[in-house]
Amino acid sequence: SSIPSTLHTRDTCAAELKLGMYKLYSLLLLQQIQFVEDKQEFSRFPTKAGRRSLSRSISQSSTDSYSSAASYTDSSDDETSPRDKIQVNSKGTNDFCVKNIKHAEFGRREIEIAEQDMSALISLRKRAQGEKPLAGAKIVGCTHITAQTAVLIETLVALGAQCRWTACNIYSTQNEVAAALSEIGVAVFAWKGESEDDFWWCINKCINMEGWQPNMIIDDGGDLTHWVYKKYPNGFKKIRGIVEESVTGVHRLYQLSKAGKLCVPAMNVNDSVTKQKFDNLYCCRESILDGLKRTTDVMFGGKQVVVCGYGEVGKGCTAALKAMGSIVYVTEIDPICSLQACMDGFRVVKLNEVIRQVDIIITCTGNKNVVTRDQLDRMKNGSIVCNMGHSNTEIDVASLRTPELTWERVRSQVDHVIWPDGKRVILLAEGRLLNLSCSTVPTFVLSITATTQALALIELYNAPEGRYKQDVYLLPKKMDEYVASLHLPTFDAHLTELSDEQAKYLGLNKNGPFKPNYYRYTFPC
Repeated sequence: SSIPSTLHTRDTCAAELKLGMYKLYSLLLLQQIQFVEDKQEFSRFPTKAGRRSLSRSISQSSTDSYSSAASYTDSSDDETSPRDKIQVNSKGTNDFCVKNIKHAEFGRREIEIAEQDMSALISLRKRAQGEKPLAGAKIVGCTHITAQTAVLIETLVALGAQCRWTACNIYSTQNEVAAALSEIGVAVFAWKGESEDDFWWCINKCINMEGWQPNMIIDDGGDLTHWVYKKYPNGFKKIRGIVEESVTGVHRLYQLSKAGKLCVPAMNVNDSVTKQKFDNLYCCRESILDGLKRTTDVMFGGKQVVVCGYGEVGKGCTAALKAMGSIVYVTEIDPICSLQACMDGFRVVKLNEVIRQVDIIITCTGNKNVVTRDQLDRMKNGSIVCNMGHSNTEIDVASLRTPELTWERVRSQVDHVIWPDGKRVILLAEGRLLNLSCSTVPTFVLSITATTQALALIELYNAPEGRYKQDVYLLPKKMDEYVASLHLPTFDAHLTELSDEQAKYLGLNKNGPFKPNYYRYTFPC
C-alpha cells in the first residue's frame, strides 16, 4: 500500500520542479529585458562627458568627489618644469617651488591622515609648544618630503623654528604634501621626478636666501651638509648643529670629523636605538613587499632572492621575504652579521655563486658597486634588481647606459633593460631607494624616527656652550627611552616600575636610563 503513495510523491516533486524551472526561466528573461533597457538608457550618454554628467547627478557628495579628482589628476601642466612656473600661495608669497600649489588641499588631507598614527610626535608638540624650545632656530632640511615629514616640519614650526626644506631623493617627494607645506609658509623646493640639476638647484635655493642664515641642519644622506660645506664655508661655521639620519650621511660626517674638517657638532640619529632598531628594521620589513608588489606584481612564494647586506635593513627585508615563502640568500662582508644570518636560517653566499639562478636582487649595504655590470650581464631573463639603501650607488646603473642596451619604460619607476639577445632585467627606481620611490612606508614607525629627530634638534640647539665639541655624537640614552615611552600608549602598554630595593640592586636610577650605552638591543627575525 506504500508504493502508490511513493509514486504520488515523486509525481508531485516532478511537477513542482517543472514549475520552479518555469519561474526561474521567467525571472532570467525579465532580468535580460531589464539589462537591455539599462543598456539602452546608458547608450543615451555615449560620450565620456555624458557619463560624467550621469554620475554627477547621483548625489551632491559625488559631485564634490568628482570635481576634486578632476582637478587633482589634471596633467595639462605636467610637462612644464616647476622652475619655469610663477606660483603664489593664498598669502601672496612665492618663496617656494613645487609641482602645483593648487593641490595644497589634497596634501593637507594626507597630512591629517599621517597625524592619526603619529600621536607621539603630536604629544611632543603639545607638551613643548608653550616653551618654544626652538625659538630663533633657522632650520634647513633635506629629507624625503612625505606626509610624515610634514608632521615633523609643522611640529618644528610649532616649537618656534623657521624652516626651509628640500628633498633628499628625486623620486620620493609627494607633490601635494609639498604644496600643502608651501601654502602655510614653509619654503619648500622639491617635486617628484627632479633631474640631477634640479636636485642641486633646489638645495641651493633652500640655503641661498638673502637675509636668511640657517643655524641648524637636518639631513638625510649628507647632500645638504656637503653642499653647505663646499659652497658656503663661512655659513657652515655658523651652524650650531647637524642632525643626520642615514647610514650614508653618518659615514660622510665621520669622514669630515676624521679629517678635522667638521667645525660643528653633529648628532648621529641613524645609530640611535629608536631609529636603527625600529625604522631600519620594522619599516623595511613591511615596505620592501609593498614596493615590489606595486611595481612588478611579483609572486614571492618560491622565488629565489638575494639580499645584499644583513644589517637592520637587510634583516627586515629577509624576514618579510622568508615569511612569504621566498628562498632567501644573504651576502655579507661582516662575519658577525653573517653568523646572525646563518642562525636565522639563511644561506650566506657570494653573489657570483647564485647570480645565474636568482629571481630578485635587493641591495641594503650603503656601499657602491655591490651589483656590477658583469653580474647584471649574467642574470637570467626577467630578473628584478632594486636597492633599499639610501644612495643610488649600490647598483652600477651607469654601466647600463650604453648603446648596446635598450631602456624601455614599463610604468612609473619601472624600466626594462634589454640586452642584444633579448634578455630583459627589470630595474626599479633607476637603482634609487625602492620603498620611498615606489611605495609608501608605515607612518607609525616614521613617528618614532621623527620624534627622535625633533629631540636631537632641541638638544643641540639648547645645549650650553661646551657640552658638544666639533664631533659626531649619539643621541643620549635617556632621550631614546623617552621617545619609546611616548609611543607606548598607542598599544595600551604599561611599564613596570622598579622598587627602591630593585633599583639599588641593579645600580640604576628608578627613572632610567635602564641600559648602558654599550648595550646592544637585538631583535628576532
